[in-house]
Amino acid sequence: MSIYTIGDLHLSFSQNKPMNIFGDNWNGHADKIRKNWIEKVNKEDFVVLPGDFSWAMYLKDTYKDFEYLEKLPGNKILLKGNHDYWWSGLSKMNEYLKENNFNNINFLYNNSYLVENTIIAGTRGWNLTDSEDNEKMLNRECIRLKLSLEDGINKFGRNKEIIVFMHYPPISKAGISNGYTKKYISIMKEYGVKKCYYGHLHGTSHSEAIEGNVDGIEFYLVSSDYLDFDLVKVK
Repeated sequence: MSIYTIGDLHLSFSQNKPMNIFGDNWNGHADKIRKNWIEKVNKEDFVVLPGDFSWAMYLKDTYKDFEYLEKLPGNKILLKGNHDYWWSGLSKMNEYLKENNFNNINFLYNNSYLVENTIIAGTRGWNLTDSEDNEKMLNRECIRLKLSLEDGINKFGRNKEIIVFMHYPPISKAGISNGYTKKYISIMKEYGVKKCYYGHLHGTSHSEAIEGNVDGIEFYLVSSDYLDFDLVKVK
């Protein structure tokens, strides 16, 4: 059993949302992802999708996007991205999956999963702008990250490796300059996290990414265009 990840699928089977505004490499990106996915992932494997899964505005409009995902091999774990407007409460989303017989999809939202003796935890994160709600939103996401980590430790114990997945970059060049990066790193260090995967950055924004070891944590950018629409093996 293996764990893979790829972020920002930006599926739009029921919407008219072309992604090639970020470059011609986005043309036919769903087919590229499907091809690479099938070549790597087996039925028993897990794939974590850190946000921006579907362009649908409402849960009822996500059917074709979830159908695409359901037909791919492996078990999927989704967390929320800034464009996942369809996202709602866990019970409502799980009910929708059950009603439509989507049986290999789960959500990461204030909770955690154990895969191959590894705790999968995470949250959406927040992108600091000039909004007056910045501090409030950042603190909320820090709380959600702690809830996810605590859930994993309480359910599965403290002797497990913990891998964190986020949508917004928990670390970036801008984040270091304005200081918000310190909060996420501090939380991860407190819980012994050694690896963190994030998405959100596209096109020229890739230059904002920081990868590699920072304060003992390995950071990886996994937005789909950054990976050339291929999946990265986590474990």
